[in-house]
Amino acid sequence: MTKLRLSLACTQTDRAAPLLDGRIAIEGCEIIPLPGQTQDIFRRTLSEQAFDIAELSMSSHIVQCGRGVQDYVGVPVFLSRAFRHASLYIRTDRGIASPADLAGRTIGIEQFQQTVGLWLRGILADQYGVRTQDVNWRTGGLDAPGGGERLALSLPPDIRLEPIAKGDTLNAMLADGRLDAVIATRPPSCFMAGSANVARMFPDYRAAEIDYFRASGMFPIMHGVVVRRSLVDQNPWLPAEVFRAFAKAKAYALNELTLMNVARVSLAWIAEDAAATRAILGKQMWAYGLEESRHELSAMLRYAANDGLTAGEIAPEALFHPSTHKLRDEA
Repeated sequence: MTKLRLSLACTQTDRAAPLLDGRIAIEGCEIIPLPGQTQDIFRRTLSEQAFDIAELSMSSHIVQCGRGVQDYVGVPVFLSRAFRHASLYIRTDRGIASPADLAGRTIGIEQFQQTVGLWLRGILADQYGVRTQDVNWRTGGLDAPGGGERLALSLPPDIRLEPIAKGDTLNAMLADGRLDAVIATRPPSCFMAGSANVARMFPDYRAAEIDYFRASGMFPIMHGVVVRRSLVDQNPWLPAEVFRAFAKAKAYALNELTLMNVARVSLAWIAEDAAATRAILGKQMWAYGLEESRHELSAMLRYAANDGLTAGEIAPEALFHPSTHKLRDEA
């Protein structure tokens, strides 16, 4: 059988590298590896349908599924998971002593549809009673002007969202007090510079994130994997083989964290840290699969409906190709 020659665009992480460098193959496929930065991959996947297999923002995938856009089908492989309490930065001179104090405030974020914002808005609502509708939202570039939504949004009128001025940045507005808080996947430069009036909402964010996991059982999903629909229509076996290959690659990466003869990662106690993490997260160490991640996916879909990113709540099954629904991740 002639192998399919397919492009694969994703970030060069330990759990994707074995596919990018050929240590692990997708059965029936010859892969053209295209490692890159996620924001560029997301943009090109959504606007140009540039890749055969791609890493994609889960919130953008949810928006597309909610709209019935069918350029790609999802596979329940989650190349990025991250606890996000560390991503909320506040002004310390506004009387914000608890997340509940963010009600009525003005919060900046690069894109409203970003998955980091989806999760933090959900956490604020579920744990602290601050609804998306209770906040004034501003979007724009973090440390450089620009930004803008990857997908055009049409939100309900009770969600107050406005872009900042074209030449402005969220960092400058946080630093001079025009914003009360910022949600960002990387620290704003004013925080890194030690501004006296900017701090994390959760200074001991690791402890807060562990407490969150123990209370909720959720390790937030950030990115998934999608496959070009026209390829799947012609080769219905493809999504399952993509899942199996990524699951093998992830198992390979997790095993390397345990090797102590020569550390594969440049951290002194990586094996011990990996064991400590597994002791907390257990089976959710880095789960793939619909059923293994249904809890997180259901929460994301509820948050997306509340935020106006989808017209109503959709089922987790709608995000993925039917051939992948019952596949299990053994790692």
